[in-house]
Amino acid sequence: MKTIKGPAIFLAQFMGDNAPFDGLTNVCRWAADLGYKAIQIPTWDERLIDLNLASESKTYCDELKGRIESFGLEISELSTHLQGQLVAVHPAYDLMFDAFAPYNVKGNPKARTAWAIDTVIKAGKASRNLGLNAHATFSGSLMWHTFHPWPQRPKGLVEAGFTELAKRWRPILDSFEEQGVDLCYEVHPGEDIFDGITYEMFLDKVDQHPRACLLYDPSHFVLQQLDYIEYIDLYHERIKMFHVKDAEFNPSGRQGTFGGYQDWANRAGRYRSPGDGQIDFSTIFSKLSQYGFDGWAVLEWECCIKSPEQGAEEGADFIQHHIINVTEKAFDDFAGGESDPELINKILGL
Repeated sequence: MKTIKGPAIFLAQFMGDNAPFDGLTNVCRWAADLGYKAIQIPTWDERLIDLNLASESKTYCDELKGRIESFGLEISELSTHLQGQLVAVHPAYDLMFDAFAPYNVKGNPKARTAWAIDTVIKAGKASRNLGLNAHATFSGSLMWHTFHPWPQRPKGLVEAGFTELAKRWRPILDSFEEQGVDLCYEVHPGEDIFDGITYEMFLDKVDQHPRACLLYDPSHFVLQQLDYIEYIDLYHERIKMFHVKDAEFNPSGRQGTFGGYQDWANRAGRYRSPGDGQIDFSTIFSKLSQYGFDGWAVLEWECCIKSPEQGAEEGADFIQHHIINVTEKAFDDFAGGESDPELINKILGL
């Protein structure tokens, strides 16, 4: 067994125009003062990282690490959630997802896809230059609009969809293999990889690629009513990253998993700050520790009620409280004896 590292914090939902969220120096000081030991960096925010330069320059990466380490922090991982989303976009979502793309590829789906693939590959190289071994992303989606099949899906649609998704991701995965970095998909509603079965279908299409790994976030499984504890038993060998985000599901006679087009605060399934929802984090931390997960426990704030500042302040202590310093001895060692082959044979009647 190994001890989980933490607490760390994902900065994507915190960055803004006002201090302390307006740049790397201020946000590092803020995170360190709250007790965090690492930051997870969204690579689309140029105030935090120059991804192009980080993919090319070890010197730049060493300087970036040095700035962050001056606050007593590490980089836990990099993230390309927004860029990974653009690897696969169904035309129905073109206009909305164009908001994630740079100006020169907006309105041009083919160019946007090529840019996204190239950008995620750069993130793998940057991760290597920073000495990181895992990276977070989304799979994107070509089929999400068919997940509840009415009218029924034509035969072969899912097969063709995963074939195309794998075709787009295979060169990225191969590049991550060259860099020695695990590419961790956040299994998430709205992505083609949104549960265990879809992940398995994707793995089949990429020939069980060793770098096609998982970011474990139980909040998305509460909203899907999926067993988030058994999920660890099933996929622990592929889980290389961990987001600590809570959720709750409160169905009524008026709405359930689909939410009735309500905003987040009024949905039956909604995200909460750690400790405010229904997730059994004690069991999660125990399971991950049992299976030897030694990555970072990273707070992701997406609460529809509590402020991000309060969520972050409480989150550091919440994670620290749940981290298990794993034992190096059995509780009944005091009653044991020396290993004696002759005695063992006698006990067995041999």
